[in-house]
Amino acid sequence: MVLKLAMKRFVYINDDSFQDSFCDNRISNMKYTILNFLPKNLLEQFSRFMNQYFLLIACLQLWPLITPVNPASTWGPLIFIFAVSATKEAWDDYNRYLSDKKANERKVWVVKEGTRKQIEAQDIHVGNIVWLRENDEIPCDLVLTGTSDPQGICFVETSALDGETDLKTRVIPSACIGLASEQLLKIKGVIECPNPDNDIRRFDSNMRLFPPFLDNDICPLTINNTLLQSCYLRNTEWACGVAVYTGNETKLGMSRGIAEPKLTAVDAMIDKLTGAIFLFQLVVVVVLGFAGNIWKDTEARKQWYVMYPSEGPWYELLIIPLRFELLCSIMIPISIKVSLDLVKSVYAKFIEWDEEMLDQDTNTPAHAANTAISEDLGQVEYILTDKTGTLTENRMVFRRCCISGISYGNENGDALKDAAFLHAISNNVPDVIRFLTVMTICNTVTPIKSTGGAMTYKALSQDEYALVNAASQLHMVLTTKSGNILKVNFRGVDLQYEILDILEFTSDRKRMSVVVKDCQNEKIILLSKGADEAIFPHASAGQQLRPFIDAVEQYALLGLRTLCVGWRELDECEYVEWARMFKEANSTLTDREWKLAEVCQKLEHHLEILGVAAIEDRLQDGVPETIETLRKSGINFWMLTGDKQNTAIQIALSCNFISSEPRGQLLFLNGRTEDEVFRSLEMVLRTMKITSSEPKELAFVVDGVALEIILKHHRGSFTELATLSRTAICCRVTPSQKAQLVELLKSCDFRTLAIGDGGNDVRMIQQADIGVGISGREGLQAARAADYSIGKFRFLKRLILVHGRYSYNRTAFLSQYSFYKSLLLCFIQILFSLFSGVSGSSLFNSVSLMAYNVFYTSIPVLTCFLDKDLSEKTVMQNPQILVYCQAGRLLNPSTFAGWFGRSAYHALVVFLVTMHAYSGEKSEMEEVSMVALSGCIWLQVLVVTLEMNSFTILQHIAIWGNFLAFYLINSLVSTIPRLGMYTIMFRLFRQPTYWITMILIFAIGMGPILAIKYFRYTYKPNIINILQQNERSGGPIYAMAIGNLESQIKPVDSDLSSLSITQAKIRNPVHEPLLSDSPTATRRSVGPSAFDYFSATQSRFSSSSSSYSRNLKKN
Repeated sequence: MVLKLAMKRFVYINDDSFQDSFCDNRISNMKYTILNFLPKNLLEQFSRFMNQYFLLIACLQLWPLITPVNPASTWGPLIFIFAVSATKEAWDDYNRYLSDKKANERKVWVVKEGTRKQIEAQDIHVGNIVWLRENDEIPCDLVLTGTSDPQGICFVETSALDGETDLKTRVIPSACIGLASEQLLKIKGVIECPNPDNDIRRFDSNMRLFPPFLDNDICPLTINNTLLQSCYLRNTEWACGVAVYTGNETKLGMSRGIAEPKLTAVDAMIDKLTGAIFLFQLVVVVVLGFAGNIWKDTEARKQWYVMYPSEGPWYELLIIPLRFELLCSIMIPISIKVSLDLVKSVYAKFIEWDEEMLDQDTNTPAHAANTAISEDLGQVEYILTDKTGTLTENRMVFRRCCISGISYGNENGDALKDAAFLHAISNNVPDVIRFLTVMTICNTVTPIKSTGGAMTYKALSQDEYALVNAASQLHMVLTTKSGNILKVNFRGVDLQYEILDILEFTSDRKRMSVVVKDCQNEKIILLSKGADEAIFPHASAGQQLRPFIDAVEQYALLGLRTLCVGWRELDECEYVEWARMFKEANSTLTDREWKLAEVCQKLEHHLEILGVAAIEDRLQDGVPETIETLRKSGINFWMLTGDKQNTAIQIALSCNFISSEPRGQLLFLNGRTEDEVFRSLEMVLRTMKITSSEPKELAFVVDGVALEIILKHHRGSFTELATLSRTAICCRVTPSQKAQLVELLKSCDFRTLAIGDGGNDVRMIQQADIGVGISGREGLQAARAADYSIGKFRFLKRLILVHGRYSYNRTAFLSQYSFYKSLLLCFIQILFSLFSGVSGSSLFNSVSLMAYNVFYTSIPVLTCFLDKDLSEKTVMQNPQILVYCQAGRLLNPSTFAGWFGRSAYHALVVFLVTMHAYSGEKSEMEEVSMVALSGCIWLQVLVVTLEMNSFTILQHIAIWGNFLAFYLINSLVSTIPRLGMYTIMFRLFRQPTYWITMILIFAIGMGPILAIKYFRYTYKPNIINILQQNERSGGPIYAMAIGNLESQIKPVDSDLSSLSITQAKIRNPVHEPLLSDSPTATRRSVGPSAFDYFSATQSRFSSSSSSYSRNLKKN
């Protein structure tokens, strides 16, 4: 029985009276049904402006009075494209249906009328008791009520839920302790829990069992008392639980959803260019429509063969403009979206197939979850990275400690081998023994003894694992943890403790405590460990903390993580009173975490600080080299970490994140009040502006407290600072602050990439333009939430420089070529209309138009996904060339204007040469049309060949095979008497005029383009051209373009130096600099140009030019 209130539900255990109040356990991830598939899919496709536009054109072509071509020329490609998209959606949805069907029909055991019965998983209802066996998949969200373990614990594998491979311990509620399996079949009671949500870390609920089991006493429930859907029961013979959330209302089901699509910079530019072409098309339609109506009223009526009626319908003035609208509709290529989607899917496969990005240690390949944003990887300007597990291995090792002011491990770097430390343990020095006791007990580690007797540990935190493992090596061995009873073996003596309460770690409290009873002397003890700023303020008033503070600073300077350890003996009366408040707070359903933190604060005080533990987390292999290379490419780095300031700085120094003095300088942004933070921010900002022209690497450091004040009160000034600094270290930041920093940089129009490995990085990863997750020791939560997942940080270099750059180059060419080929045919149609009374007549027949767009010109260019302007080796050795992608040098209004002009010029050449060659011939319209179409095909083949940088067998087959197929197909069509093209191709083949015309079109059309390219390649090459020349000649492929590059940079420097900051703010930040050929003129990222790395002697920008480049993005 289930009752539903506004914010919570009451689940009556094992009561079938009212099971229809909530959904059953049927899982459905399907997007469509058989009935709504067609309308829903069409509605989604027509929600896009471009599809609406083509549908309008196709409908207008059904009006015979205005259509210049057969409607099939538009309806055919439109239906084909829609059918491809719909088929893909249907296939994906069918696979989801099969997966759902398998899960729904799986057999499970439930309790019915006091006995266990087997049913299908989809028939489980809220309130049912579900019985699980070892290795069973959990079918819905359950509250654990019983297990085969006498202490009421079980183990679950949650990798399908959060990606963490370590087994988790789950315990039965205190109300169910001691119930036999027979009693569990007849249990009755009520669970008060929140309405369904997707928070897999929280379950704030209460349980009351009815007599005779328990007399209505409230028992608080947490996430540790639950078994969540899609997890697996491990190392436990059986377990049972009450279904509280079923079907799509489980926590996993509520987490499912379609992520918001991310718009890449290339897609945004294509949308803008499409809008510009649409406006140009409207102008052409209006002008030609107006001219056509004038010619009709003045000249056409004089011609006897035109036969215009003396009086037309009221809409007569619209006929010619609408004809031109249909004629010019091909300006916007209908196939561009399908073509881009296809090649982007191939880009994603290239990433997954890249063996050089396979993590050999874990056999983890790279994975592209988002196939639509590969080209954005080549335009990244800011990388925001987590530290632990991302830059480091997250493989913690206990190295040093300071106990009672005495440091151990300083001499040899390993406290476990420190003779003084081992001597203190053997002599049972009280503070040392208590320090080890806290290391062993104050954690969530689960000890597991193998059949051979060896002890292993399962831990959610690598910190805790390092401490417990180190304590075991020092003879303080955690042997058993059964329910509330914990056993420790110290030097052969078994010690037993009873865990009374656990004060769990939270990101706000930054500490964890346990209250235990020492069964040897019945004393109640509070054990605490956590960050220094979370432990030291709660120390007893008379204790001297200076030795511990100095130790923390010393360890941080060594790049070690630190945990402070405290201890307090509790009075029994004090504990009883506090336990009552703790239980009350633990039973509330609203704001439980906040109320628990308030109650914990009342106990965690007057701690006796025992010492400081220092843990080493080594850098991953290749991290310094990766960061150095990516910084050379012009990418800016921000480190966002929860660690303390000194530790973060030392890690940043060791991985080339920042440079040490005197080359580098750190600016500290500190403060605890709004005034202090404001003054610090102003000073840092002023220093950054003053020293911006000096050859010094500046970076600012800010902690979480100051950052919270800044983001709330001084966001504008901080944004200015962010655009001036290439490097930042943000310490003690929360997951929400990480996401806010990403959002701040995005608001400045920078392309951001966030990379992390843990659940606390998910918000940052999802907020960034590109999210990269590392499949690390903290599980797969980050990897699953990311657009791309990799095994190690070092693979990021290849992901960006190789895959990102190639993807951008290929997409830029494909998108502009798609417009070019469509504009070429459209301009020929317009020119023909000028020679046919501005009537809107079509030179080409419908079949030719459709074949041209779908087949003749699409297949060759689709092989661009194999094109490489430079080899991978050259790209990796010259990261500076990424600046061309970051600045959008290959796709922008300037480059598009070049393709636009090329299409107009080629159209003029094809039309005039064709008309001149056949003006004296008695030729049919179809014959002239085929000559013009042949000229277009010749030019297409040559353009694609000219623009490709490398060739494979597949590319040759696509280009030249398609060229031959054009003649073969049209020759076959020419053999069909019923068609208008009957015998045309055979007649053309026999005419010398046809072949001469093709040669003239080739010479006149491609001659000037080849000449311009040769001149620029020979006399004004850019760095890409130089690298290509050296590759082909076998010369050096790096560090050889300094002189040429300086000649490009210096004129731009002198131009920029005359500009003031105020002038920079009114200049267009993206498009205008692209008119210059200098790479630095188009650089949008902050700081000095990436090309500074080519030569240490290169001149620096002046102060004003630096300000200009850094403020470009602010406009």
